[in-house]
Amino acid sequence: MTSGQGILSHPDFRRLWTADLLSQLGIRLGMTAAPLLAVITLNATTLQVSLLRTCETAAWLLLGLFAGAWIDRMRCLPVLVIADLGRALLFGSIPVAAWFGVLTLTQLYVVLGVAGLLTVMFDVAHNAYPPRLLAPEQLLPANAKLAGNHSIAAVVGAGAGGFLVQWLTAAVTLGLNAITFLWSALWLRSIRTPEPRPAPAEQPDLRREIGEGLRYVFGHPLLRPIVLNTTTIMLFQAASGAVMIVFLVREIHLSPSTIGLLSMIGLLGALVASWFTERLSAWLGDARALLIASVGIGVAFTLQALTGPGWQLVWYVAATLLAAICIIVAYILQMSIRQRLCPPELQGRVTATMSFVSWGAAPIGSLLGGITATLLGLRPTLWLAGLSTLLGAAWLFFSPLRTLRTIPDPTPNQPAGLEPPAIP
Repeated sequence: MTSGQGILSHPDFRRLWTADLLSQLGIRLGMTAAPLLAVITLNATTLQVSLLRTCETAAWLLLGLFAGAWIDRMRCLPVLVIADLGRALLFGSIPVAAWFGVLTLTQLYVVLGVAGLLTVMFDVAHNAYPPRLLAPEQLLPANAKLAGNHSIAAVVGAGAGGFLVQWLTAAVTLGLNAITFLWSALWLRSIRTPEPRPAPAEQPDLRREIGEGLRYVFGHPLLRPIVLNTTTIMLFQAASGAVMIVFLVREIHLSPSTIGLLSMIGLLGALVASWFTERLSAWLGDARALLIASVGIGVAFTLQALTGPGWQLVWYVAATLLAAICIIVAYILQMSIRQRLCPPELQGRVTATMSFVSWGAAPIGSLLGGITATLLGLRPTLWLAGLSTLLGAAWLFFSPLRTLRTIPDPTPNQPAGLEPPAIP
């Protein structure tokens, strides 16, 4: 097995890793700055703030399944570069509009919506690209390193985002995304390993190809409970996340810099998780570690509802810390399991199917969170979202995963096909 440090000796993976870090940093800055811009500068209501995340993630419902079929037909690297350049242009428009005094919620919705479409293409291509660049035994340490980028970006983006909003304004902070995405594109352009063009289908049929991805995921005894668990978590995590900034600003009365600082402290757990996931998997087994991480995510989002002023802010920090650890552990394990179990010719479609189903729940969850908070209040919404997230672990417990310690490797003699294997 290639170690996490050893995988960075691969020069082109190192370039991919650097580009991904910059891209993830831009996304995290936007996740902090966009709702603060809406709440503080544009005086948006709770429902209007929740619609920001809905616009950003609705692209998975519109494009998710098609993206997988397209990516399986083309090279991934050009898609990554074009998506980064497009997002740089979009986010660069926000400080320009603010400078001329014409920035509106409508523009913010449009920027996040179109950037969301590009993010879908980027994410599907990004997840399908490592198996084309690396050997199979390099995938787990590579995914751990890439997940570490999520952790670093979450910590730096949360902390820096809050301070930058207070120092430079939210509009300028969102404009900084343009720089991170442009820099990411330059690193991606420096990758030298040739990426072969996938063999064209004999009779291209988009509907058939999408159906193959759906059948493989939902017919697989291990991938099906994983995607249903992830979807439940995404639905209610989005509901919680859609109202959290409003809750912290309007009920707990925190400043942007304080929100950033507290989030940064909690998200330090993500850095720890990306470091020890390989060791945890070796100790407990990847199936058992995934089960534990799923329960931990639900517990963490339930604890967030206890957040209050003064010493009660510790609940927010502790919940963020636990959620960050468990989310990163689950992400690394799910990604590695999917890449190991999926035939090479289905990587893009299976990635897109699982992302479509899980991320497709996010805009629904954001809208649900905004409506629930409007009707019931912010804190009751956090309680409902947290407890519902915890129930999502049932998908894994009532599946073959509960009986496994580790995920079995595909049978070496089994030909790569479209039908998932049976689990004894």
